[in-house]
Amino acid sequence: MELVAGCYEQVLFGFAVHPEPEACGDHEQWTLVADFTHHAHTASLSAVAVNSRFVVTGSKDETIHIYDMKKKIEHGALVHHSGTITCLKFYGNRHLISGAEDGLICIWDAKKWECLKSIKAHKGQVTFLSIHPSGKLALSVGTDKTLRTWNLVEGRSAFIKNIKQNAHIVEWSPRGEQYVVIIQNKIDIYQLDTASISGTITNEKRISSVKFLSESVLAVAGDEEVIRFFDCDSLVCLCEFKAHENRVKDMFSFEIPEHHVIVSASSDGFIKMWKLKQDKKVPPSLLCEVNTNARLTCLGVWLDKVADMKESLPPAAEPSPVSKEQSKIGKKEPGDTVHKEEKQSKPNTKKRGLTGDSKKATKESGLVSTKKRKMVEMLEKKRKKKKIKTMQ
Repeated sequence: MELVAGCYEQVLFGFAVHPEPEACGDHEQWTLVADFTHHAHTASLSAVAVNSRFVVTGSKDETIHIYDMKKKIEHGALVHHSGTITCLKFYGNRHLISGAEDGLICIWDAKKWECLKSIKAHKGQVTFLSIHPSGKLALSVGTDKTLRTWNLVEGRSAFIKNIKQNAHIVEWSPRGEQYVVIIQNKIDIYQLDTASISGTITNEKRISSVKFLSESVLAVAGDEEVIRFFDCDSLVCLCEFKAHENRVKDMFSFEIPEHHVIVSASSDGFIKMWKLKQDKKVPPSLLCEVNTNARLTCLGVWLDKVADMKESLPPAAEPSPVSKEQSKIGKKEPGDTVHKEEKQSKPNTKKRGLTGDSKKATKESGLVSTKKRKMVEMLEKKRKKKKIKTMQ
């Protein structure tokens, strides 16, 4: 098991986690040992995602870097986006989805590292995306004040829902029966079957990260030192605890035998691992902590046998299938405008979903070595300059 965290200082940290098998109870202590630091990006890190083999990082330098965690080497870089990478999500071990400030969502083959589909997803920036547990749907939010539903089977837009403000986080629940949309310090809880808001939770400060601990319990962190657990049914705060000395930037939740763990990373430089109690009204106990002495921005946990485990899913929370009836996610509500959209960006005209195979990707969309990356970026800039001169 390994914690990975990115920071403003352009570094990716790796810490090996050593659980103490004999210890138990509230005094249980795990150990974190520094494993690696990697400085591949030329700007601050903005996103991280993990599957059973790879860790991928996104940055303000507009690139995605791939690290092979089994071999502990850099695997290459993806240079398709032309803006800060804002979100990275793996679906299983076969696909990666990326979103960026250029408004694009890209679907990648995580074996060949080819771009299967490039979609102009938002008129503004893509700020966040979340994949349904079934792998058939995804939700994205952007700076165009829209919540968009994506049909990942066909690789196209399904619905657009106009919302009153720019949302910066969207997250499916473990079973995919509900989802939350975050606008500043407000959490709107939507039900999939009705596509309507069933309740709203207001946090004290702007929210930076949310993680479902179960189908109904949501962990919330933001521009403050505390983490709160909310019940999505009753909308009440079950508990809150001081986690850090500064604002919490990101969280990650996972389960291993006899442990349900939440990890937090903060601007104070600390990464902390907490053991959750059966009763979520009781604050979790601290398992271990490490000081990176850096301003942390994003967080992930690499589990060596992650294929056999489920991120944040309780044992009974099997993904529910998405039927045609459940696709009411785009249902119109008073004051909202909802419409279908199938407009795609030009690079890939052939329809390919997450289950589709891809032909060779374009040179801009494929995997490049770190040595070649700067050359590719320079050529791309020259090409853009020539294009501008031609237009003039």
